[in-house]
Amino acid sequence: MDESKQINQLTAVRKELTRFMLSYKFGLDEINTKLNILQEEFEHIHDYNPIEHLKSRIKSPESILQKCQRKNIPITQGSIKNYIKDIAGIRIVCSFISDIYKISEMIQGQQDIKVIEIKDYIKNPKPNGYKSLHLILSIPVFFSDRQEEVFIEIQIRTVAMDFWASLEHKIYYKYDGEVPEHLVEELTTSANIANQLDEKMEFLHSEMNEAKEDKHAESKLNFLPLDNKRFPLPKQLLESLMERRDKE
Repeated sequence: MDESKQINQLTAVRKELTRFMLSYKFGLDEINTKLNILQEEFEHIHDYNPIEHLKSRIKSPESILQKCQRKNIPITQGSIKNYIKDIAGIRIVCSFISDIYKISEMIQGQQDIKVIEIKDYIKNPKPNGYKSLHLILSIPVFFSDRQEEVFIEIQIRTVAMDFWASLEHKIYYKYDGEVPEHLVEELTTSANIANQLDEKMEFLHSEMNEAKEDKHAESKLNFLPLDNKRFPLPKQLLESLMERRDKE
């Protein structure tokens, strides 16, 4: 093949691959925006934010190639898109188990999101003790000349589940997948302990909510928290809105 022609072909392939990977980046941006909005809503309206932290990532081209080789997936954009649904991923870490399902319902309730698959490893843990709620979603990404549906994987778990999963990953990486039997047993035991901690924290959370009394409710009515600022609320404005509300 002529060298200049080969360079042109490589340039065209690289351009298409760039667009392909950008679609996942833009899909992640959209989901992250939705989650950030939920976080601010919870903080300002509900006075409680169930999301401890978020982390997103996109698989590298090398990682995608390796997965294709492991799974015997044809190396074409169409096959990669259809069979590898975790190219873009977000991990949501919550404080409590009940928060996981609340966040999941809110995400699934967004009109432009399609739920492709749900794997509940909390109600049905993996044999090694792994727990998490996995969602495979499809979200539209709008380019200047086209619209594309992009798959995003979301994993939602508690702090304890996340700590255990991180430790398990490090151990399996260190031993290249061949983990000694006694460590496998210790990991399973640790998963059970983490589950007991989650259940205990959930109980305490429930008790706290039942007994919670906001001693500063009246003083909070005088301010509007927004964008990390506290805006004074004029008494006349509140009274006028109350009168209009009563008439409606």
